[in-house]
Amino acid sequence: MARTGQRQSGNRRGPARDQRRNREPGDVLSVLARAVREVEAAAQRGPVTPGARAKFQVVALLVREEHARVKAAPDLSEARRAEQLKRLDGIATILARTAVRDSALYALLSEDAAVSDTTRRLKREMLRDAGIEVADEPEAPAPVAAAAPTAAPERVVPQSVISRQLANPFLAPDFSAVPQAPARPRRLVGWELIGPLLSSFERAGAGDAACMSLPFPTSRFTPTGMELMPHQGQLVAAAAAGHRTFLLADEPGLGKTAQSLLAAEAAGAYPLLVVVPNVVKTNWAREAALWTPHRRATVINGNGDTLDGFADIVVVNYEVLDRHVGWLGDFGFRGMVVDEAHFIKNRSSQRSQHVLEISERVRARSPRPLLMALTGTPLINDIDDFRAIWQFLGWIDDGKPLDGLMDALEDTGLTPADHGFYPSARRCVVEQGIVRRRKVDVAADIPARRIADLPVELDGAEGRSIRAAERELARRLVKRYDSAIAARETATEVEGIDENLVRQVARWELKDATSTKAGENVFSMMRRIGEAKAGLAADYAAQLARSAGKVVFFAKHIDVMDTAEETFTRQGVRYSSIRGDQTPGARQRNIDAFVNDPDVAIAVCSLTSAGVGLNLQVASNLVLAELSWTDAEQTQAIDRAHRIGQTEPVTAWRIIAAQTIDARIAELIDSKAGLAARALDGSDEEVGSSADVQHEALVALLTDALAARV
Repeated sequence: MARTGQRQSGNRRGPARDQRRNREPGDVLSVLARAVREVEAAAQRGPVTPGARAKFQVVALLVREEHARVKAAPDLSEARRAEQLKRLDGIATILARTAVRDSALYALLSEDAAVSDTTRRLKREMLRDAGIEVADEPEAPAPVAAAAPTAAPERVVPQSVISRQLANPFLAPDFSAVPQAPARPRRLVGWELIGPLLSSFERAGAGDAACMSLPFPTSRFTPTGMELMPHQGQLVAAAAAGHRTFLLADEPGLGKTAQSLLAAEAAGAYPLLVVVPNVVKTNWAREAALWTPHRRATVINGNGDTLDGFADIVVVNYEVLDRHVGWLGDFGFRGMVVDEAHFIKNRSSQRSQHVLEISERVRARSPRPLLMALTGTPLINDIDDFRAIWQFLGWIDDGKPLDGLMDALEDTGLTPADHGFYPSARRCVVEQGIVRRRKVDVAADIPARRIADLPVELDGAEGRSIRAAERELARRLVKRYDSAIAARETATEVEGIDENLVRQVARWELKDATSTKAGENVFSMMRRIGEAKAGLAADYAAQLARSAGKVVFFAKHIDVMDTAEETFTRQGVRYSSIRGDQTPGARQRNIDAFVNDPDVAIAVCSLTSAGVGLNLQVASNLVLAELSWTDAEQTQAIDRAHRIGQTEPVTAWRIIAAQTIDARIAELIDSKAGLAARALDGSDEEVGSSADVQHEALVALLTDALAARV
């Protein structure tokens, strides 16, 4: 929106501007402060009205614009600039706090959120109230403008996809294979049904089932050496029996990834498309290798230059979906999984539209495709947000139920005017494929405490820098090893790798690393990796908090905690901070806020300072953003939640930087944990220490480097 004001002296001033007195630019902040307080008060009173939502979005838009303007304004003194930025940050904090009360407001904070005509009008009015002239805009953009080519994302087709098409030119979709349902009389054709269907969930009682009828579990599709839990085997059995659409809403930690992969195996739904958040993309590829080892999985990064076009499973993250949506829709997928499906709740967002477009094309081109939406978000929570998920699954379109759901509603013999319609309609939707189990419901199936590793890729310049530093450390170790070989008095030639010397070189390196700060060493490497993982770990913790309730976030370094807290603030997630430099009173207030305030979703804790003496059993999910050097330190952190008073199994999500020394250290910690257990059981073996893990990590790094040059 173009602003015209007194700095643009060449513009003509309209009559409305001449009738207003000149105001300070700071008047905008006063108007925004008043507006955000009104929205906050509205959210505290109850459900946010459409008018309050529009005002919330206007404030978000103007805060973003004002922040950029104030930072770039050449005529502001530094003191004045700092003052205005501080006021804007205060308004942004209130926005975030308000969004926590109503999760539907989160979508309005996104830069790609759709802006309605009502919102545009309100924005102009608020600017004029602040004494700033704005040019009038048309109420709705012309169709040509809406389709302007400059706004279209760049579309790509990876070379490997072209190669696949050329290798088999007969892959064109067979539209005749898509079953056509016979026409049947529609008693409900004149009724508005979407609203009553959503309302049926809002009216549901606490005892109403939120899970479809599931068959006896099967392990027929489980690979050798792997084992499904009974609740997982039930969903796989449902897919094997012919069910093809699932809203899998199990709580985090109940193995939705494994269920999805084996459901695809049971349904023969290949090729399979998996759409995921960036933070879990690598984990999906790893899980596919574990649960479907005979299937080739590939991950789309960027423009897809490394994509394997002949793979059975294609994993893509939401962030790059826009550039691949064209060929994905024509690829011939027979199955599609959308992880963290609450990401598509806002149907006006680009990522939601892309997912729905691909889903529609998959359903049009494949007979009875497998469609799965995974989300740990509770079912009765702003149920209107599930419109997009139901649409992805093919249960409804923009305005009515589609054939499968409509047939089920017809079979009830009821209409929305009948008293028994709502519970019957809800059951019809649930039986379309809603599967919801909580940890407490299947506690007998899962361990009371478990660690789940989540590998992440460190992309961009930061990731490349870390891998380069790791290679440089390996080169230094090799040079030291070679020097030691050359300095030996004996002339006997060493065959292969001298393991004793490797261990000695690692000890020298570790001693130097602990006695000097110069150069890259194993400690600085792990700190850099922790900093690089911080944003990804915080993003995953925020996802957990929205879907599973309270989360404890553990980190070793202050800068990692700072990055995490900045991420939570930006996403509107309230948190408590528990650090070693706090006074006892401040520390206890933050603990009490996390334990007692339902709106405080995350406790950000120092691994060393908060790993002991805390009772945080209000949470059953933890995120370990950085690795400990010992299993004991890791266990102490987990035991903050896994203790007397905990009513649910505890899952610790350990964030691992793939293809770095981080992954090797995780393996070493686990091996030392097994050694410690044997020692406690009476073995004569020595329990490992942190120095052992550090030493073994250097031994492994040097051994790999020496082996690579043979």
